[in-house]
Amino acid sequence: MNTPSALPLVQSDTDLAAMFAAQRRAFAGNPLPPAAQRRQWLKSLRQALLADQTQLIDAIGQDFAGRSADETLLAELLPCMQGLRHAEKHLQRWMRASRRRVSLAFQPARAQVRYQPLGVVGIIVPWNYPLFLAIGPLTGALAAGNRVMLKLSEATPATGLALKQLLERVFPSDLVSVVLGEVEVGQAFARLPFDHLLFTGATSVGRQVMLAAAHNLTPVTLELGGKSPAIVSADVALDSAAERIAFGKTLNAGQTCVAPDYVLVPRERLQAFSDAYQRAVRRLYPRIADNPDYTAIINPSQLQRLQRLLDDARAKGAQVLDLYPDETHQGRRLPPHLLLGVHDDMQVMQDEIFGPLLPLVPYDDLEQALAYVNQRPRPLALYYFGYDRTGQEQVLRHTHSGGVCLNDTLLHVAQDDLPFGGIGPSGMGHYHGRDGFLTFSKAKAVLAKQRLNTARLIYPPYGKALQRVVYKLFIR
Repeated sequence: MNTPSALPLVQSDTDLAAMFAAQRRAFAGNPLPPAAQRRQWLKSLRQALLADQTQLIDAIGQDFAGRSADETLLAELLPCMQGLRHAEKHLQRWMRASRRRVSLAFQPARAQVRYQPLGVVGIIVPWNYPLFLAIGPLTGALAAGNRVMLKLSEATPATGLALKQLLERVFPSDLVSVVLGEVEVGQAFARLPFDHLLFTGATSVGRQVMLAAAHNLTPVTLELGGKSPAIVSADVALDSAAERIAFGKTLNAGQTCVAPDYVLVPRERLQAFSDAYQRAVRRLYPRIADNPDYTAIINPSQLQRLQRLLDDARAKGAQVLDLYPDETHQGRRLPPHLLLGVHDDMQVMQDEIFGPLLPLVPYDDLEQALAYVNQRPRPLALYYFGYDRTGQEQVLRHTHSGGVCLNDTLLHVAQDDLPFGGIGPSGMGHYHGRDGFLTFSKAKAVLAKQRLNTARLIYPPYGKALQRVVYKLFIR
């Protein structure tokens, strides 16, 4: 494999504009690809991913300087393959025009909605899941019949190179093209007049992407993040809840947009939950320092950011528990930490953590816990642990979030028949499965009439007796 530095980068607005123009011309030549062609695109992509899985796992491991190979299989390759198979299986039905009702006042006529590709779609990919968060939206865009340009993260150069080489083997550049480069290249990418732009990343950067897209009136899907809460009920089995939360928090070392960001725990169960969580983490990872199952922090900058969060919390009175106090830290593997006694003045309770640090917040009753969540920006995910259906319904009715898992974490994202997306500061729009197909399609309304034109009855001049009958029948 070539080294990342050997790859020529797109460095100018002119180069990007030329790539975009080539895709625009190709789309004009084939504006409605048939289902068979789209299925072949998806099948070819799936087969290439399967063939190159070892290279992709190695590339991601290189970028992270220690990414668990099994986590790449489970959290990247598996959902990519499932999503592609799901789209292949259901594409014909998604593409079918849907019949709609025509009211009596406008008969005789037929109404339907047809789904057309938008054109050229832009996808900006983050570093934390550089494969899944590229292939997931690409699947939806190709299923909908679009041309696609992807901007891969500068923080994962080895993965970017591997994925670029894979996609160039599978697709012509006027169908799928990959852009690599630093921040300024990403900024120029967001300024292109795409027919739709999907961005996954930080809320602060999402604002800049939306601002750039607004200049061209480009519609955007923003998959952001925020502080996704987990709520532990007063009667759920703590060992079970702690284990599921521990898995969600330690997968990819917490570098997941839907990772539990903090846990609300009944005050009287706080210590018991802390103990259960520590046991659960140590079962999952008996050691951290040289454990290939535990993923490293992506780069020194992110590691320093997390250390600053810990230092700030300690300085402001939090009790910070390193779950592996006897180990010497190696490389960028940051051990899981619990934080107790946190308050809103701490940076760890203001910023999305994006790492293996878990604050615990006590509450006295469920209403108080829901109020705590609702006083903060709406999160991308919310997790509730409790088997009582009344409590579950109370949480679902009285909170807003991008998605919810009851008695689990993360797994709602892997369901191809569920939409994935945020709300407010955690994002806008949805994709995955049919929702991805719809996001990257234009739902075109069609009303068809034939020779008989009953609408002539209401043409001017007005005041005719028949018009008054129409008003009486239908304006009520």
